[in-house]
Amino acid sequence: MNNSVKSLLAVVFGLIAGALLMVLTGHNPVEGYMYLIQGGLKNPERIGNTLATATPLILTGLSVAFAFRTGLFNIGAAGQMLIGGFAATAIGLSLNLPSLILLPLMVIIGFIGGALWAVIPGFLKARYNVHEVVSTIMMNWTAYWTVYYVIPAYFKGTSLETESRQLPPEAMLHQQWLSDLFQGSYINLGFFIAVITVLLVAFLINKTTLGYELKAVGFNRHAAEYAGIAVKRSIVLSMFISGGIAGLAGVAQYTGNASSIQIGILPTQGFDGIAVALLGSNTPLGVLMSALFFGLLYSGRGFMNAMTEIPPEIADTIIAIIIYFAATSILIERLLHKLKVRRAANKKQGEQDHVDNA
Repeated sequence: MNNSVKSLLAVVFGLIAGALLMVLTGHNPVEGYMYLIQGGLKNPERIGNTLATATPLILTGLSVAFAFRTGLFNIGAAGQMLIGGFAATAIGLSLNLPSLILLPLMVIIGFIGGALWAVIPGFLKARYNVHEVVSTIMMNWTAYWTVYYVIPAYFKGTSLETESRQLPPEAMLHQQWLSDLFQGSYINLGFFIAVITVLLVAFLINKTTLGYELKAVGFNRHAAEYAGIAVKRSIVLSMFISGGIAGLAGVAQYTGNASSIQIGILPTQGFDGIAVALLGSNTPLGVLMSALFFGLLYSGRGFMNAMTEIPPEIADTIIAIIIYFAATSILIERLLHKLKVRRAANKKQGEQDHVDNA
């Protein structure tokens, strides 16, 4: 059973479980799902908002998926996203440049910020074999407290100490022409950055020698080293790229979907990216589709709650169930295999009985 079928089954089972949950709580699941979909796709504005909501999820999911494909478990996408967004915001607030120069510079600095933040766990893994799960979790909170103290010290907002100053229009990915195209949506250039990144990562993984080497290290580190691949360099480089992609998610979130950074908040999109990667089978295209689906659920749940009084937490529960089924897809595959073998055995036994009776 291929990965797309597994992911589709996980979604179907999750939606069925969500429907049962709605029934148990005294709500109509057909009506609930109808308003959930309308909340994300009813008109151009809602479609744009769904795409904007999905944008950081595409990038954090791609970050986690890239690390997975190279044998690493990057749980630090949240911290890398925060540092990438902070780095881009700092540039946007510090430099007075034309938009055509400032925005690309912010994107590059955001990528580098997230990448350098991820290089530390990568180096610890390559040099001292420190497990990346532990080190990336620690780096998440290091990022949290770094931003917590630096923002009030150097970039404090004019009216609130809990957020940075508002970015000027020339330092924002939000463009009025794009918003008008989607009837006032907060969609921004970050979505196009995300799609381009998906295409670049797909090309890197599947069409380049570097991608082959990184995947080889992920499949079998010792065999790759025996084949002459620089394993330690590959580990550090993989975390650099993975962290950079997460940094782009921060750029999209804090300079596109928002116009400032709030302190005391670790972005949930970094952790949601793990779920997106899992449902997307760690493939770039799968991550894109998975993130769009999650964006639809997140965008539509408020409208569903407003129209039906179904708690928005139902959408979170559906996502959790979908991820559970995606994570246990191997069990589903084994079950289907057993059913297939049993059906073949029954068919063979029936044919044998027919021969014996003849």
